[in-house]
Amino acid sequence: MRAAVLRRPGGPDALRVERIPEPSPRAGESLIDVTLTGVNFDDLERRAGAQPELPLPAVLGVEAVGRRRVDGQRVAALLRQGGGYAEVAAAREAHTVEIPAGIDDPQALGLFEQGSTAYGALSLAGRLRAGESVAVSAAAGGVGHLAVQLAVALGASPVIGLASTSAKRRFVTGLGADVALDPADPMLADRVREAAGGTGVDLFVDSVGGTVAQAALAGLAPFGRLVCLGWRPGTSGEPGTGGDGDMLVGTGDQAGVVAVTTAQLAQRSIGCVGFWMRHVVDDRELLCGIVGRLFELAARGQLTVHIDRTVALHEIGAAHAAVAAHATSGKVLIDVRREV
Repeated sequence: MRAAVLRRPGGPDALRVERIPEPSPRAGESLIDVTLTGVNFDDLERRAGAQPELPLPAVLGVEAVGRRRVDGQRVAALLRQGGGYAEVAAAREAHTVEIPAGIDDPQALGLFEQGSTAYGALSLAGRLRAGESVAVSAAAGGVGHLAVQLAVALGASPVIGLASTSAKRRFVTGLGADVALDPADPMLADRVREAAGGTGVDLFVDSVGGTVAQAALAGLAPFGRLVCLGWRPGTSGEPGTGGDGDMLVGTGDQAGVVAVTTAQLAQRSIGCVGFWMRHVVDDRELLCGIVGRLFELAARGQLTVHIDRTVALHEIGAAHAAVAAHATSGKVLIDVRREV
């Protein structure tokens, strides 16, 4: 089979298309003839060597859609150990869902992993209630653009999206956001409070960290919650705990350290929680329930995955470079069957 193989950590050009043997499924796994896979920040980090325990050579790609060989069903799968950048992938049945009629492969791919992440951040970690205000950082991204639409569908108001360029901010308001803000604005916390009616925002979903997370904490209303999905390189690093009762929301380079004391949490009646998609993936009933809800919303036209571009397997390096440069909006797909 054809696959994009990583033999050494490096830049986008470290991924090379080769012919390698098909994977052998283990107990509880099925082979999938892949049609599409996606580009995620997790793939970029693995390619660059951020996970030194990754055995090489490796086939990256943490998601795929295609046909399950055993029964011909269209399925979407999460691939915790990678393997999606190939014509055939071995997927755990526990991490695989069947795709209903009316949902095409590109939509299913975006809804499954990134849609579930957005839903989990809003509903599970964020405990969103109808009528509450919501702000979303990286709102033009793969998770963010779905979080904006889901917030609207779940009855949030107003919905505020953060995006780095005027074109992306127009895209975000086109998704249904009431307001789109520039995350580089030095008055960001004030802008968030104003957009939410003056008292602050009820729920802020952040995947950037650093100064954005700091502004998010400052912009929360009483009883507001900050949900941390992760951080971007150059803004923060590993999460940790500081001394004297300080909680660090992402630490790393100095500019990326965001601290809040337990006294501040109590005096302002605010909260900070994290969300990791693995805790959904490991709960089969929860995973299927969330994905089923997402498919229903998509079928009703309330949720649409925006496809920024679909490229051939040999163009995977260029796709990685575009995502790393934040030059994309929505989902970037790889058509593993296309050769030109």
